[in-house]
Amino acid sequence: MSASSPTAMDLGLQGCPVCSLVSRPAPGARKGRCPRCDEPLVFRKPASVERTLAYLTAAAICYVPANLLPVMTTLTAGSRESDTILQGVVLLWSPTGWPLSLIVLFASVMIPSAKIAALLYLVFTVRRGTLASGAQRVRLYRMVELIGRWSMVDVFVDTFTVALVQLQPLMSVEPGPGLLFFAAVVVLTMLAVESFDPRLIWDAPGLKPAQRKVQHA
Repeated sequence: MSASSPTAMDLGLQGCPVCSLVSRPAPGARKGRCPRCDEPLVFRKPASVERTLAYLTAAAICYVPANLLPVMTTLTAGSRESDTILQGVVLLWSPTGWPLSLIVLFASVMIPSAKIAALLYLVFTVRRGTLASGAQRVRLYRMVELIGRWSMVDVFVDTFTVALVQLQPLMSVEPGPGLLFFAAVVVLTMLAVESFDPRLIWDAPGLKPAQRKVQHA
């Protein structure tokens, strides 16, 4: 789509996020309902950029203690050892365990930070009204949405380990505070993805959805 091509909102059309049907609301209405599945429809999600930025800010704040605080504590008869995510990656690294170590590294460290950076880039370009590379930015959003569901791998690994390794009084494993912050990062980035409206990528510079004139047939 070129910068001069009209958007669905320019033509007074609304797309259903559930069944993908494109329909036209009643004349003069800014909201409608899908005639196929009865899903409420809007031209743009209200306060999409603001809510996305709020979730990303909270996720970035939680990301720091998620990596600095221990995510798991191992208790034995004579010692108590706590490990952060990066320490766990190092401990898992071995001739046979390096694939799991890489999975934890990507899922727990690189993917959350990449999601935050990518969404911040999308929010920044939308606020600037950038129309260039719209198709690439939509693909970036879809990629972030796709890989986001794998961000809970480390949480699942730690939870299963805590549940399985309970050999008291010889050995036991407890979840650490870092695990809660990491789960918060995952949830907040997922909420940020859902809050962001990719249709804003195609809006003209300097115009908000409420300022755009919708022409009905």
